[in-house]
Amino acid sequence: MNVLVFDIETVPDTDFGRRLYGLQDLDDEGVGRVMSFKQRQARNTEFLPIVQHKIVAISAVLRTKNDLHLFSLGEVESSEKELVTRFFEGLQRYLPELVSWNGSGFDLPVLHYRALLYGINADRYWETGETDREFRYNNYLSRFHWRHLDLMDILAGFQLGGRASLDQVATLLGYPGKLGMSGEKVLSQYLAGDIPSIRNYCETDVLNTYLIYLRFQLMRGILSEAQLEEEISKVKVKLEQSEGVHLEEYLHAWQAIGYGS
Repeated sequence: MNVLVFDIETVPDTDFGRRLYGLQDLDDEGVGRVMSFKQRQARNTEFLPIVQHKIVAISAVLRTKNDLHLFSLGEVESSEKELVTRFFEGLQRYLPELVSWNGSGFDLPVLHYRALLYGINADRYWETGETDREFRYNNYLSRFHWRHLDLMDILAGFQLGGRASLDQVATLLGYPGKLGMSGEKVLSQYLAGDIPSIRNYCETDVLNTYLIYLRFQLMRGILSEAQLEEEISKVKVKLEQSEGVHLEEYLHAWQAIGYGS
């Protein structure tokens, strides 16, 4: 089966916030501040409800039978609708095993609402066996099926108290983790018009997730140690061939650690 590891980056949906709170006279930065303030008042956190997020980047690692791809969907100037459409078109085309870090708790619900907003067809994603019996006992929607692996949820034993951050688990396993950027900085980069930096950050997140996934497959007995080394070698070659500065930095950081595998 093809494997698609994915991650999204989001900012406040200020168009929605402007309508929700009657803020027609404020710019995006001002609306975002009000949305955060309202959430802090209601929940003692500035992390917005899922329905209030807008997607600005989707990155992925796609492992097919014969190749490995690391990329961000669309172009820098692509609309959110195009990014979400491409994501579900990819599922339709490859029917992959979907892999995420907290995808069940965040990424996929955000994608649900944004696809709903734009009227995007995602019928294969929502399939649970009504038209394809193979999905009856293995679909993308069930928490305990394997067509979508939320590694954060699985490794925590589906227990809230067992959850860990992507950065900490990557670091635990000898991978670079996050390099100079974090989710908290995405909004400021977006307001500055720096979408490329957001996409680059998202790509390193999916790279960390993919490497953790490979180790998980070793633990499950899906990969042997020799097969794991072969898969990691493919990642190294991909990074060595890349012209992206962020991937060169990732490779150098990994080398400095000693190529944890």
